[in-house]
This record gives sequence, structure tokens and C-alpha cells, in this order.
Amino acid sequence: MSAQIIDGNVIAERMQAEIAAAVQKMKDEHGVTPGLAAVLVGDNPASRQYVGMKRRRCAKVGIDSFGYELPATTTQEELHKLILELNADPKVHGILVQLPLPDHIDEEAILGAIQLEKDVDGFHPVNIGRLAMKGREPLFIPATPYGCMVLLDEVGVQVSGANAVVLGRSNIVGLPAAMLLLHRNATVTICHSRTKDLPAVVRTADILIAAVGRPEMVKADWVKPGAVVIDVGSNRIEDPTAEKGYRWVGDVAFDEVKEVAGAITPSPGGVGPMTITMLLKNTLRAAEMAIAKAGK
Repeated sequence: MSAQIIDGNVIAERMQAEIAAAVQKMKDEHGVTPGLAAVLVGDNPASRQYVGMKRRRCAKVGIDSFGYELPATTTQEELHKLILELNADPKVHGILVQLPLPDHIDEEAILGAIQLEKDVDGFHPVNIGRLAMKGREPLFIPATPYGCMVLLDEVGVQVSGANAVVLGRSNIVGLPAAMLLLHRNATVTICHSRTKDLPAVVRTADILIAAVGRPEMVKADWVKPGAVVIDVGSNRIEDPTAEKGYRWVGDVAFDEVKEVAGAITPSPGGVGPMTITMLLKNTLRAAEMAIAKAGK
């Protein structure tokens, strides 16, 4: 029996309609339009594509989008100065610095310079620190792990008490996803390149979040029957039969794993649409916080 397919596109569309309605209400009642500033340093094609997608989605829900495209030669000081200017701009409620940054720029220092109330990507050291601590709540949760948790909730997964395995330990997805699962009382195992007998560890998962960046790495015999599989991976592979000569696949061998899992996200069309949606939701929340602070 095939798994339930968790359609991120459908869920994201519904949530974006709700966000658009809330944005319009904010404009009508407070005369405020949420604003997101996206900063891109260098000419990484994937990063440029992501930023463009985020700006189009902002326009769709009525959020103002401010784009800053800087050359790869931009200095630490120049980027820091821009962040401070955006911190001081009342039209900007959220600041997104597209990662990765060029090697000569101190990523942690730049993320730490973003005003905490505008850290809609959730990567400020204080936000991540709060996420890592029991009994603390960050102002903002990183968008991709946030989206993963919403997808679990959408299909009614009982997270508390579940065995959860996170495959991958990146700062952007793996580690914050593990922390979110811990906050929800899951028993969490984080796997990485040094994990012994990786398939056996993955097979213990009631909930599997795959975020390792290796195409179709997770096979059917890695997955416990009935497990919920969230595939964060987005990998381009060559395919001469495809119109463009390539196609996109996840970290999970979808066609075979869906015959074993209880529920599974496709890739593309699963986590990806949710990432942008949660960024929009965070930006709306940042604007709500700014209104409350101003007493409007």
C-alpha cells in the first residue's frame, strides 16, 4: 500500500492565501505594509534563483520586497554598513541575507548584526541559542525546519514520544530541525557522515527528516514500514531523457520509499514551497511586532 503523499504545494497555497488576507488587514487597519529586504552577495546562480523566487512570492501576498544585489568583492565593512541601514529603516520588517556568503566575509558576524526583531531567517546567534535551550523560544524559527514541522502537523503526526531521525547536521536545516523535534518531546537521533551502520539507525525512525544533499540516498530498506518521511533534499541529476537534460530529485528514493512509508513528501513539491511560505509568515509576524512596539 502506497504512502500518503504530503503535497507541500497545496498546503503552501492555502497558507499564502491566509498570509495575503492578514497583510491586507494590516494595511487597512494600521496603514503598514510588511517589508522584506533580501541581500545577495555575489553571483551564485542558485542563490539568485532563490532570491528571485522569494521576491515573486512577496509580491503575490502583498509584502513589499527590497532587493540588494552586491558584487562578490563586497567587503565585510560594506555589507555590515548595509545591514545597519536596513535595521534603521522602518519600512523593512525582515532582513534576509542569502547564504552562503563569499569566503572572505564572516558569516556569523553578519548574521549577528541583523536586528533580532528583523531576523526573519532565524539565524541570529541569539535566536539559534534560544532554540537550543529547553524552556526558551526564539523570536523566529528558520524557515525550512519550520516548514518541516508544519508538514508533520498537517498530516496529524504524533511527534511527542516518537523516535525521530534527522539525516544531516547543517546549521540551516539539520540542527534546527533536531532542536524543534526535541522541543516537541521527540526522541531525536542526528545522523552524519561518521554514523555507524547508517541504514540501521535510519530504520529506527518513526519520523525521518532527510537533509543530507545526496540524491536518492535513502532507499526503501532504510525505512521502517509506516514511518513519516520528510525529504528536504533538492538535487539536480543528469537525465538525457528529460527535456532539459536534467531533473530534480530529493535525498530519498521516492518511488521505492513511498511503497514502505506511511506518509512522504515529494521533491520537488514538498518542503520547498513551505520554506518560502514560512519566511513570508515570519515577515508578517515581524511587522506585527513592530506595530505592537510602536503602539499603533
